[in-house]
Amino acid sequence: MEILYILLVLLIVPRTLGELAVRVGQPALLGELVAGVLLGTFVVGSAETFPVLAHLPEEPFFEAMTDLGIFFLMLMAGLELRPSKLGEASARGIAVAVGGLVLPLACGVALGWLVLPESSVRGAQCLFLGVALAVTAVPVSVGVLASLGQLDTRVGRTIVSGAIVDDVLSLVLLAMLTGLLQTGSAIDAGRLLSLGGQVLLYAAIVVPTGHLVLPRLARAMSAARAPEVEFSFLVLVGLGFAVLAETLSMHFLVGPFVAGLFFVRRTIGSKVYDDVTRKVSALTHGFFAPVFFASIGIHMSAKAFVETPLFLLALLAVASFGKIVGAGLPARLAGLDRRESLAVGIGMNARGAVELIVADIALAAGLFARPEPVPPIVGSMYSAVVITAIATTFVTPIGLKALLGEKARPDGGDDGEENDAEDPAGA
Repeated sequence: MEILYILLVLLIVPRTLGELAVRVGQPALLGELVAGVLLGTFVVGSAETFPVLAHLPEEPFFEAMTDLGIFFLMLMAGLELRPSKLGEASARGIAVAVGGLVLPLACGVALGWLVLPESSVRGAQCLFLGVALAVTAVPVSVGVLASLGQLDTRVGRTIVSGAIVDDVLSLVLLAMLTGLLQTGSAIDAGRLLSLGGQVLLYAAIVVPTGHLVLPRLARAMSAARAPEVEFSFLVLVGLGFAVLAETLSMHFLVGPFVAGLFFVRRTIGSKVYDDVTRKVSALTHGFFAPVFFASIGIHMSAKAFVETPLFLLALLAVASFGKIVGAGLPARLAGLDRRESLAVGIGMNARGAVELIVADIALAAGLFARPEPVPPIVGSMYSAVVITAIATTFVTPIGLKALLGEKARPDGGDDGEENDAEDPAGA
């Protein structure tokens, strides 16, 4: 019964505030984030009043629901994007990803070096700040763009491709940080080459599988008599690609995204594609996405507001400057206009759950417990990074809504039907 109660709260509160957000002209996920902040502020930790919800962030069930939210958001993104157009945006996306990673990384390390006290772990703490500011939350960006109808536009494809590349590059940064925390020394060149080889191996497996194997399996599925077999087939492919990604030390979100890209009308037929897409959309936007976006806000902690407000403000400023300029400037140089380039920068600025993962790794490694006695600025680093993750995620839908408006039609097609016949070359 506790699980049913948790699900009831996690759905009714975010959906209610999401509806209110839509009624005042904002994306639903903005209200869902607010719902998470309210739950995290007034419910989580209140063991006497809310005994079931008091320790929600530590519940394995809650973590599983959050992961499922990421899974279906990325699956939906793969279904809605046109693969060949995404391939065209890849070069621009690489430039955006590199700029949007290098500048905030440098800014984070520099800020840490300026304000953190001298200690044996100062270098690791500086690297932690840099890595935390360098990441981009792909599911958050996808959710915002989808809610605005901007996912399959030039700006949308640039943000998504840039965020995906950013996620791959962040794997290297995260591996460096993890190695530093575990061994006290940075990982060597051999480990970096190994990570690069794992990414290439993943592509070498999934691309031929998507092109050669999945179309044949999809045609075989059409003869099956069990209900909803096509939907199950898509989810199974997404799960398989996700497990492979994790086996090769990549984030599992790459798997469902790639699976969605290969699930096209050309191989499965328009009727099946439309039917499955509607079901994935209903499950994603009607259930898992609200839980995922609320989960980001639930991690809210006010500790940094009280103990080190100036450090928190500096971290927020450096985080936003690094991403908006670092990603927006390459987009501008790649041919996007000012409004589109600013939208790319704002879209890449969302961090959400990805930054929380980095913070949790550092917390578990005891990075915020040294030197002893722990200085206030070190003790509040975790909460400052969590607040930065939530704040940057919070402003992303507002900024994109102001710059892009809503419900843009995909460029390059009359009514979006161009996606029907595409094969995911370059996916």
